[in-house]
Amino acid sequence: MLTDSDLQALWLTARLAGIVTLILLVLGTPIAWWLARTQSRWRGPVGAVVALPLVLPPSVLGFYLLLAMGPNGPVGQLTQALGIGLLPFTFWGLVIASVFYSLPFMVQPLQTAFEAVGDRPLEVAATLRASPLDAFFTVAVPLAAPGFLTAAVLTFAHTVGEFGVVLMIGGNLPGVTRVASVQIYDHVEALEYAHAHRLAAVMLIFSFVVLLALYAWRSGPKKGL
Repeated sequence: MLTDSDLQALWLTARLAGIVTLILLVLGTPIAWWLARTQSRWRGPVGAVVALPLVLPPSVLGFYLLLAMGPNGPVGQLTQALGIGLLPFTFWGLVIASVFYSLPFMVQPLQTAFEAVGDRPLEVAATLRASPLDAFFTVAVPLAAPGFLTAAVLTFAHTVGEFGVVLMIGGNLPGVTRVASVQIYDHVEALEYAHAHRLAAVMLIFSFVVLLALYAWRSGPKKGL
């Protein structure tokens, strides 16, 4: 059976992943739309920055975020001036770090979906006197709905599996920053392999089921053709 601390870590992980997914749906959608539509020379650099967490070691990203949110960093000085305090070793510090780390898992599927929409549907909407904003919400978003689902699922699942970044930013505070991946690490460090195995099995089954459902859903329409 899972221990109370295991269940607490799982709940904290689900809460973190849910909040990060919602935030990235709001922030990642305009970024993906711009990357899909723009001809700007900044498209390449911006796309590279978005994709950077895919190749950057989590400890490196976590280190620089820790410096930025620390007492001498620009973010840390801003949060202190606003009376919020410092974000490292807090739940909301984990949220901010996870937003950066999971950004490409939201933006890239959405960018691909928006590129697949093409120009023609938007041009037709324009001839019907739809504003660019109306065309986006009434034409582009419905046509890109599968991309939104894929992006949300991948972002949620990726956030659930984070370790390096959350450990760097959040540390290991029970009920505050101790997510499931850190809880497994604690069990292994304490030689509690049975506890680690049970919690790791839950994470493994969850990840497999999520990906299986996603692939089954994406391949479903093809089978019906």
